[in-house]
Amino acid sequence: MKSTKRIGRIIGLLLALQLPLGLILPFVLIQGPLSIVPPGFLVNAAADSSRIHLAVLIAFVGGALTVSIAITAYQVIRRNSQTMALWFLVLCVTSLAMDAIHNTAVMSMLSISERFAEAGSADAGLFQALGETVRSTRYWAHYTQLVFIGGWIFMFYVIMLRFGLIPRLLATLGLIGILLQFIGVTLPALLDYPSMPWLAYPLAPIHLTAAIWLTAKGFDEQHRLPDADA
Repeated sequence: MKSTKRIGRIIGLLLALQLPLGLILPFVLIQGPLSIVPPGFLVNAAADSSRIHLAVLIAFVGGALTVSIAITAYQVIRRNSQTMALWFLVLCVTSLAMDAIHNTAVMSMLSISERFAEAGSADAGLFQALGETVRSTRYWAHYTQLVFIGGWIFMFYVIMLRFGLIPRLLATLGLIGILLQFIGVTLPALLDYPSMPWLAYPLAPIHLTAAIWLTAKGFDEQHRLPDADA
């Protein structure tokens, strides 16, 4: 059986990979092709289809890494609380499912853009209506996705703080970072108030610091509670 420290180091590496592949690159890659800025995604998406395909592929890898983190950490978290271990796993698996739904919406936008390019000016009004419907679907799929991404990250730092598996200051900063992201980016879409994207900026460096710390140090075994089965 792997030691607690070694498991922590593996999770650090997984977090370091998941940050760009699951939380940054896919959204950066699709931002231009799916932008609503004129001429809009009906024109732009088909012209940059390879970039969208790459973004979706990377997003699936990032989602798989999220579940890998939960599976790898399960035996360590379970020693402290089986309930929290299960909740963390459920949130990570649900986040992967939401990633898949969002990816489906992204590919639907690409498909409509390609059909629009093939049709030329014919039925432009119909394509505009279809495009707006699919764009709206992708919009809400994205913010639902963000709820569950925030959920698993929040749960991760709650576990790290509760059981002292990383320095408590770092875990506390992680909680503050994800709460700021939720308040500034996710919640505005749900409650219809102006977005404050700058509130999300601290999360990435905090998350990266946690990944580096875990990769170097592993989980702190000094604060580990007795095995839950005991």
